Amino acid sequence: MTAQIYSLTIGALAKACSVPTPTIRYYEKISLLPKAERTRADQRRYDRSDVDRLNFIRRCRAFGFSIKQVRSLLAVPTGSVSDCQTSKDIAQDRIADIQTKISDLLALETELKAVIAQCQATCGGKNNQVCGAFVEMQMPEVGR
Repeated sequence: MTAQIYSLTIGALAKACSVPTPTIRYYEKISLLPKAERTRADQRRYDRSDVDRLNFIRRCRAFGFSIKQVRSLLAVPTGSVSDCQTSKDIAQDRIADIQTKISDLLALETELKAVIAQCQATCGGKNNQVCGAFVEMQMPEVGR
């Protein structure tokens, strides 16, 4: 196969990888993607390695990896045990971030359920009642 078969415009690359074209330009700007080769008409052209790299970046971002983490994963060579460990460590860090967010969201859910319970207790759906939960939310937290 010749390189011409894999010569893609930015629009074709975007479609092939399900990524908006501004995102591709941004990834080039921050050097996650190498600068594209240009035609004489200054049109960007991409090859198969760009498709593979962009798909990898897209998947990393779908997993919630930060740009910094994606950059680290892209920098990891492949083929050795230490490379695998580096990738594993980055993924473990992401899991720790997710677990923290889950914990924070569960705490928020508990607080919101308490607000709902207080609303039900203070106004119970009656007209002309001030909801105690929202009155309490207006007070500074220090005095509570």
